[in-house]
Amino acid sequence: MPTKSFSEEWQRTFDSISQSQMHRIHEIASENAAYFATKFYDVLIKDPQAQQYLSHEQVKNRLHNSLQEWIKQMCSPDSREIAQTVYERQAKVGEIHARTGVPVSLVLKGARLLKQEFANVVFNSGYSLENQLEYIRVFFQLLDLSMEAMCEAYATSVDQKIRSSEAYRLFSLTENVATERERQRAALLDWESKFMFETAIAADKTRLPKIRESEFGLWFRHKGMYAFQGATEVDVISECMGRIDDYLLPKLIDNALAPDIRSELIYSIREKAENILAQMNSLFARSLEVESGKDVLTGLLNRRFLPSILSREIEFCRQHGRSFSLLSIDVDHFKSINDNYGHDSGDTILVEIANIILARSRGGDFVFRMGGEEFLLLLVDISNDQALKIAERLRQTIESADFSLPNKAAIKVTVSIGVTSYNGHPDYQYLMRKVDRALYEAKRLGRNQVCVLE
Repeated sequence: MPTKSFSEEWQRTFDSISQSQMHRIHEIASENAAYFATKFYDVLIKDPQAQQYLSHEQVKNRLHNSLQEWIKQMCSPDSREIAQTVYERQAKVGEIHARTGVPVSLVLKGARLLKQEFANVVFNSGYSLENQLEYIRVFFQLLDLSMEAMCEAYATSVDQKIRSSEAYRLFSLTENVATERERQRAALLDWESKFMFETAIAADKTRLPKIRESEFGLWFRHKGMYAFQGATEVDVISECMGRIDDYLLPKLIDNALAPDIRSELIYSIREKAENILAQMNSLFARSLEVESGKDVLTGLLNRRFLPSILSREIEFCRQHGRSFSLLSIDVDHFKSINDNYGHDSGDTILVEIANIILARSRGGDFVFRMGGEEFLLLLVDISNDQALKIAERLRQTIESADFSLPNKAAIKVTVSIGVTSYNGHPDYQYLMRKVDRALYEAKRLGRNQVCVLE
């Protein structure tokens, strides 16, 4: 809802100029909208800071057309009476920029470019100087008001994002500490055992397991680093993992190594692993247990931290050239199960399905209960083909399982699964819409199947 001051300023700007002059401003804006948009993106796309947000073709194409329409609407004489529509559109832009992490400085730089180009066009026209100055004044004022509305929504959204992000950091820092510590300790020791086994018997030393790609490595890079953000132990663990994967393991690949050098390298790797374990124990020792942010029934994450987690994964993939996938999982005919067997039976089935999904996920993956009978599985560091295989195995596992009800009866249950993968788009809501469409298609085609949307 626009503030009273915005509406008053917006209408006052239109009242300060004649109707014929306003029509002329609209003509100038409409005739040159494509030119303004082209100049706008030609400059911004060369900005190193802007490139990570504007290099994606789909985003650029949509934004180019959207910018033209926005310029025309802003300058339309009819806009005097639709201050609320203008405000809501700018607020939405601000929210999207905040969600995708676009710096507000880039948006303001773009506004400055539009002012310059509009002024250049007007000064090169045949209008009188008095009219030129009036056209520029009104355009600048409308643009400034639009930017104010956008920045207000941007600041509010960033504040909410920060609060949610910090809340998730605290939650992930303290989630089931004792259980998680033992799980990650076992995962680290499992990697070490695999490393020693492959070192001893593998003829092809290129198969030596990397610690970053282990269960522990996935957990640490996608959860642990964020949960314990700022702790010195995090830097030590990261350094040790990098030393193992990037320096020590590549040296062991050489089959011509002298035995004493090979032994020294293996000793160094085990020494690094012991240091990682010590640092991890130190991190967990400082944690407390907090359960907020969990679904009460299944113990899975709820929607509360989904924006923070998706934004963080997008940023991670953007920086490291990786990918992740989303699986939207919906229990087929769940209403009928509740109607025929009762809500207690429905709850029992949801808990069992949650456990199956957890069993099929890895240490760095995230599992959410989205509400009702819908779950979301975020698979980190994975290709689309791999995600499809996991989705199909998950569907088959649930289809073949016997679900025991409180009355001792057993029934069969199936799920429909939609799959999509990160493809460079900076807005996590774009991915959520895609995976929702994929799930809808799976249900439309008859349920109990997997559908993917590229």
